[in-house]
Formats: sequence, structure tokens, C-alpha cells
Amino acid sequence: MAATRRMTVSQALVEFLAHQWTVDGDVRERTIPGMFGIFGHGNVAGIGQALKQANVEQPDLMPYYQARNEQAMVHQSVGFARMHRRRATLASAASVGPGAANMLTGAALATTNRLPALLLPSDTFATRVADPVLQQLEQPWDIGLTVNDAFRPLSKFFDRVQRPEQLPSIALAAMRVLTDPAETGAVTIALPEDVQAEAFDVPVEFLQDREWHIRRPLPERGALARAVAAIRGARRPFIVAGGGVLYSGAEAQLRALVEATGIPVGTSQAGGGVLDWDHPQYLGGVGATGTSAANRRAAEADVVIGIGTRYSDFTTSSRTAFQDPDVVFVNVNVAAFDAYKHGSQLPVVADAREAIDALAEALAGWTVDDAYRAQVASEKAAWDAAVDRAFAPSRLDLPGQPEIIGAVQSSTGPKDVIVQAAGSLPGDLHKLWRVRDPLGYHVEYAFSCMGYEIAGGLGAKRGLLADGDDRDVVVMVGDGSYLMLNTELVTAVAEGIKLIVVLIQNHGYASIGHLSETVGSERFGTWYREYDPEARNFQGDQVLPVDLAANARSYGLDVIEVEPGPGAIDDLKRAMATAKASTRSTFIHVHSDPLVYAPDGEGWWDVPVPEASTLDSTLRARGEYEQQRAAQRPLLG
Repeated sequence: MAATRRMTVSQALVEFLAHQWTVDGDVRERTIPGMFGIFGHGNVAGIGQALKQANVEQPDLMPYYQARNEQAMVHQSVGFARMHRRRATLASAASVGPGAANMLTGAALATTNRLPALLLPSDTFATRVADPVLQQLEQPWDIGLTVNDAFRPLSKFFDRVQRPEQLPSIALAAMRVLTDPAETGAVTIALPEDVQAEAFDVPVEFLQDREWHIRRPLPERGALARAVAAIRGARRPFIVAGGGVLYSGAEAQLRALVEATGIPVGTSQAGGGVLDWDHPQYLGGVGATGTSAANRRAAEADVVIGIGTRYSDFTTSSRTAFQDPDVVFVNVNVAAFDAYKHGSQLPVVADAREAIDALAEALAGWTVDDAYRAQVASEKAAWDAAVDRAFAPSRLDLPGQPEIIGAVQSSTGPKDVIVQAAGSLPGDLHKLWRVRDPLGYHVEYAFSCMGYEIAGGLGAKRGLLADGDDRDVVVMVGDGSYLMLNTELVTAVAEGIKLIVVLIQNHGYASIGHLSETVGSERFGTWYREYDPEARNFQGDQVLPVDLAANARSYGLDVIEVEPGPGAIDDLKRAMATAKASTRSTFIHVHSDPLVYAPDGEGWWDVPVPEASTLDSTLRARGEYEQQRAAQRPLLG
């Protein structure tokens, strides 16, 4: 008879997770090196007890981390996973009902970004002996439905442990998806509160070390040959590099390929870092938030080689970026879903690193012509000069966001990490930030979740520290996103984890305010202003007397306030120097003018404008919208 141990479901799950290992070539690391948990009814006596028992008996078995918000637990896990190139993530345990539901946004973010996160929401009684319990959702048309069923469309894997004996098969299936580069995202195991505390005879084999080897599929010969033929026939090829290049560790291979062939590169938000900003073939971000250099090459490209990108609407400028009528798309992706995206007839389903190696070998001796190289160099030089001008201090009382980015950029080290997610900052960073390290740029823009920044930055810092890497993580965040979710600053203080947070105070939603103007809504509802009872809106001049610096100070952070004035940029640089020299988390508060914009990158984003309106501003915007939409292609093809 096989050896067993008598354990609860929660105890068995915690010990099982502690013995899972991801192997990627010569790299071997724990897949789940720690767990977050916010405890309530449903998990305090289950997962909570199991973590306590592990903490007493084997403190290194499954380290426990506190969080202040369930959504933020998942965001931290995603930031951690990004720094580990998807080889490791953290688990997040929540209580029944609202605790579980708070993780839904995090689940959607993880899945959209193709980044692994393990979610363990508690569920109501499987036996229903105390039905309905506190915080239980009831639907008369489906009594078995619970809040956790909302995770189904948001997860790459979902299952519910209804009986203790189901745990081994469910846990193993979950790990397969979590470590599969083609399928990974949010992995959800719902745990009924009674089942969490039930004991069963756990096979010892289930609790032993298990390795999950990352799949690196090779490109099929036929698909590779067709792709190579298309590239060799190209006169104006262009590479769109996405996060898949980083997750496969293929930045060195990409650099070698483009140096040998001269093919220029533009990156998606997730692809930032695949090449250093000053590499001759790197033209910066591409698409709606991209650079004019990358977008001009994209517009004229006759062959577009997408590597590890999911071709979001921002990357394709809502399908207006690629204007050659006969453009051909070679889509390299480990996931067939993305390789075949938008009707590509040249999909290459393969790992990015393996595919780039194969392309380099097959393209040996082939290069773009000298005229094309010169054009790429000219456009790169012109954009670099535009960035220099944007970074130059204006000496105005309220600096613009580009100046602030320039000051932060000049104050960071080559390996420091910038973290951002939502608002106008992702667009400006995509255009302006000069990345100098593969892991130096982390802008969550698949879900573009307001509130991700601080939690994601904390997760990124955890991920670095786990590897013994003490480089600085700089979180840039607007006041709108800060107010969405800032409480993980308390977590950073509690654990002594250093972050540098640069809060840009512009009294509203800068990005949506600008977008509101372009679609004819005149920034309605995008300012933080006192309510005007006569106009019945928030469009007045009286800003709110909110002191976000005092808020951060109350959490226990060191706070530096940069006062408005001609010397604000110099003061910001000094504040950054102080923050970098410190061992504590520092919050830097700086005021900005939201109406100062970054240089135009010549991209477009499709946001429909009403066809009928009584507002002149909306009618004008509709006319401009129709002109832009005329450039859209029905398929990439």
C-alpha cells in the first residue's frame, strides 16, 4: 500500500505548492515561493491554519505575506512573475464572498497579460449544511452558483475542490497551466470552507518535489521556410517585439538577428527592454503610444515580423499602423491563438528564442539595403532629438509630464525598473523612457489597470529581492490611479521593502481628460474639483483640498514634496538622489501641468465618437474620427 499522511486539504495544498519547481534550461526555481492571504470566514481555519502550522514547523516551507487588499495581492503576484520571466509567481488566498470577489480584477489582469498568478478564493460550504452562510451569493435559478463562478471567464484554469480526494488531480492540472507559456494566466482553485478543513489520507508522492519544465517548441520546418521566404523578399521589413521575447529570454538572440540583418524594431508595451534604447535598430514603441520613428517604418513596411506580441489595438494603432496595401505578416508566438491573430497567413507557432535562432540561421548573409538602413538611422536620430527637447526643463511653475519623466530618467541607474499601468503615463513612457536593461521597463498595459502601480511595483521588487537583486524600483503614478489603490504602501513599510514612488499631482485624470477632448466631451467628469451645485457638475476651478503627501506620510513613508516653481525639475532630481541613497521607501510628490503633452508619435486609437449630437465639439470630433477610421484595415492579413 502506498504511503500516506493524514492532513487537511489546506495543509496538503500548502505543502504541495511548496514542492513545485520550474525548470527552464539551467534555471531551476520554486514555482510558488510564497503566499499572500487576507483571512476571514472561509479561510482563517483552513488556509490560515495551514500557513500558521507551516510557519511554526517549517518557516521556509511556504512564507506568508500580508496584503491590505485582495486585488493588490494578485497585482503583486503579477509584478513578481514579470521579474521572473513567468517562471515563478505567488499564490493569493482570500475569504468567502467579497474577499474572493476583490480578486476578480487581478485575475483579469493576469490573464490578459499572459502572466501567471495562482488564486485560492474560499467558497461556501460544499455540504450546504449551513446554507446560506454570511456573504453567500444566492441565485434561485442556480443554487450551486457562487461568487467564485465569476472567475471562470477570467481564468485560464478554474476548478472547485468539492471533495478532499479531488485535490491531487486539480492541483496538478492547475500547475500544468500555470507553467505553460502558451496557456498561462490566472489559475483559480476554489476552496469551499468546509472542505478546506477536512482531512484525508494524502499520498506522500503528491507532497514530494516535482519539476515543471518550460516548453520551448521549435518552429515547424514548413512554417519557418515560408516565413524566411517572405522576409528574404522584403525591401522594408519591420519587427514588432512583444513580451514573449523577454519571457523566453531571447533579447540577446533578437539583438544578434537585427544586427546581422539591419531589420528595425518597434516594441509593444510588454516588449520594452528587448533592446537598449540607443541600439541602432531600435526605434522605440510602436502603435498608438509609439514613436514617429517606429510608426513611420510600420506604415511603410512590406513585411511585418511580430515576435511574442498579441497585436493589441494599441500596438496596431487600431489597425491603421500598417499601410502598405500588400503588407505580409509573419507572426511568431508560442500560443497558436496569437500566432494566427488577425488572419495572418504566415503563423509560426514556436518559442520566441527558438524561432529567432532558426530565423537567424536561415537568413544568414541576407540584409536590408543601405538606403533602408540610412532611413532607419535618420528617423531614429530625429526622434531622439525630439525626446531631448521634451526632457529639457521649461522653468515653468508647473512642469509638464515629459519634463518630469526626463528628470526621473536622468536620476535612475541603468538597471533600475520603472513601473506604471494607467493614465497618460504609459503613453508618455512608451515614447520617452530610455530603457537600458531587459527588466527595466514594466508598464502593465494589457489591462491598463488603475491602481496596479504600487502593488505591481512592490511585487516587482519582491521578485528582484528573491533573486538577490537590490536594484531600485521606481513607481510613477498619477493622483487618479493613486487614489484607486495605494494601501500596499503599508505592506512595503511593514516589511521594510524599498520603493521609490513618484506621485504626479494634476488634480484629475490627465489621460482620459485629453481623450475626452479629442472625442468632443470637453473633459467632462475628468477633473478633481468641488461640486458646483448650480452647474451640477465638477467642472469648476476649485480644486479639492486633498493632501496626498500627508496620506503617504501617515503610512510611514519618507515624503519629499517638490513645490511648484521654476526650480521644480532641479528639486525633483535632488529628491530622486535622496530617495536612491535611502534604504527606506520614499514618496516624492510633484505637481504638473496636465495640458503639456509628449511629442506626437503619429499613432491613433479607435474610440468611437457619437454619430449624432447637439454639441459642436462632438460633431467636430466625429468628422475627425471618420477621417482616421478610413485608414483602418479589415484584417492584418
